[in-house]
Amino acid sequence: MKNNTIAHSLFTDFDINLLRAGKHFNLFDKMGSHPMTVDGVEGTYFAVWAPSAKSVSVIGDFNFWLEGDHKLFVRWDGSGIWEGFIPGVGHGNLYKYKIQSHHNDVVCEKADPYARSCEHPPLTASVVWNDDYAWKDKTWFTKRKKLNQLDQAISVYEVHLSSWRKKADGRSLSYIDMAQELVSYVQEMNYTHVEFMPVMEYPYDPSWGYQLTGYYAPTSRFGSPEEFKVLIDAFHKAGIAVILDWVPSHFPSDDHGLGFFDGSHLYEHPDPRKGYHKDWKSLIFNYERPEVRSFLISNAVFWMQEYHIDGLRVDAVASMLYLDYSREDGEWEPNEFGGRENLAAVGFLKDLNLELYSRFEGIQTIAEESTAFPMVSRPTDIGGLGFGMKWMMGWMHDTLEYMKKDSVYRKYHQNDISFSLTYTFTENFMLPLSHDEVVYGKNSILGRMPGDEWQRFANLRALYAYMYTHPGAKLNFMGGEFAQYEEWNFEQSLDWHLTQYHYHRGVQETIKDLNKLYKSSKALHQLQFSAQGFEWLSYDDSENSILAYVRKGKTKKDRFVVINNFTPTTHSNYQIGVPEGKKLSLVFNSDESKYGGSDFKIDQEYLIEEICSHGKNQSVILRIPPLSTQVYQVL
Repeated sequence: MKNNTIAHSLFTDFDINLLRAGKHFNLFDKMGSHPMTVDGVEGTYFAVWAPSAKSVSVIGDFNFWLEGDHKLFVRWDGSGIWEGFIPGVGHGNLYKYKIQSHHNDVVCEKADPYARSCEHPPLTASVVWNDDYAWKDKTWFTKRKKLNQLDQAISVYEVHLSSWRKKADGRSLSYIDMAQELVSYVQEMNYTHVEFMPVMEYPYDPSWGYQLTGYYAPTSRFGSPEEFKVLIDAFHKAGIAVILDWVPSHFPSDDHGLGFFDGSHLYEHPDPRKGYHKDWKSLIFNYERPEVRSFLISNAVFWMQEYHIDGLRVDAVASMLYLDYSREDGEWEPNEFGGRENLAAVGFLKDLNLELYSRFEGIQTIAEESTAFPMVSRPTDIGGLGFGMKWMMGWMHDTLEYMKKDSVYRKYHQNDISFSLTYTFTENFMLPLSHDEVVYGKNSILGRMPGDEWQRFANLRALYAYMYTHPGAKLNFMGGEFAQYEEWNFEQSLDWHLTQYHYHRGVQETIKDLNKLYKSSKALHQLQFSAQGFEWLSYDDSENSILAYVRKGKTKKDRFVVINNFTPTTHSNYQIGVPEGKKLSLVFNSDESKYGGSDFKIDQEYLIEEICSHGKNQSVILRIPPLSTQVYQVL
């Protein structure tokens, strides 16, 4: 059988040296399929890493999926890269790699790890893609550095694209649909950022995208790669930053995916104690292998460079950091120093963040990390992992545990709601009420709130106001912003009909106004990761379940006094010590009738008196509504 592949290479010796060192972070320019013209002939160059292969053929719709017509050539340098140019193959052609392995003559048909596009699942072929999209977001990049800094408001709307909203016939919106509907909604709600649950191609819908097979391809469920760029462009035009969920922690064992790629444990660690995740029944990347580190860091670079992504939320970081993560004694082996840390994964994460922050101005990386691993969001040059932010899982857990208790019992649990401030400034924390908190029988956020209907909604508004006035960035999962009753179901649309009802619409208006307040008020965001931006007024009034604190910007004019009342009891003469000033002026009250509140009568301004209280030389006497949060500016 004649081989119709022409010898051709995009690799230089320098590329190979970088790859072997784990320092090639633009592999997508070399690996995968690249339509081009060679010696006047149009076709596609293919390159794949398969060091255990004894032969690699490109099979596809252009050769009846038959092996042998288009064999790739292995490089002479021992890199394990197979490559070649196939005339007549171009944009839109379907293909896979047919790999004959030296290991027990295993034969694999694999999708391209670097494919820019994939078939719509459940089909699994890669697609040759020639992307010539013309970006329109130049203006966005002139202001991203400022808008995406840690001293700015960072309020994230987390979205699962296929279930945010459905069409009348039950189909999901397309990327183009979302460029209209989703962008306008996020903008209307005053969010600063949107975060997509994984959009990289994945075969199994119930995984929500967290079991990836196409790391370099946006899922074809909602449209083409160019149409995904249209969506990102639309967000940038609206002044909204885009964060992607990114999963370098594990991958599925689907036959066409990365697992056992060339008949050997190529991408996964060969030792199941390091290479198999029993909880998720998935494979774990081999962070000790330089080529795998280059694959992953190149992927992060790819999304920021080619898709103009503004940030990555890195999934399941804790599972990467610890060798004993979810393992019993005897199921893991200590590192060379006798510790439980996965030193290769630690090094990988440091390299990842160092590369991204040095290359892309104005981006952020966020770690979903649930342990006390030190310095996750501290620079690598002082020993940190280099992330910009870390999810504050302790705050989420303690706060939801507190809020689900009936208000009569909360006085016994005051520490649950105040404890987070003992460690808030040890990391740059993001406060998450994410998708993980509204699935698997945990109930919706509203469903956790106790009491009658009025109290449940009042509790929810008080929770959100407490969240927005607590130091740190914010993240809310879709549906929570209008108090969805039911748990999230990935197979159906959010219950948008609820927004016609007063209480639900009131919560939606609460979130909209809190986002606006957070964005416009330096007191709430300028020092949100610094102890200089927070001061307790009262954390020990457990009998009344009241918390009071000051949020501060860099100047004296940027000061807010926040009062949280977590019981239905009203107070007509509540004295609280306050910072030096002349008066307090109300800027937000979650008990207003427009939000669904009781509209308990309080003054718009309170004079500050020269009466000592709570360790302060001045104080005010306030009226405090039930189950509510008030924010006052100090004038």
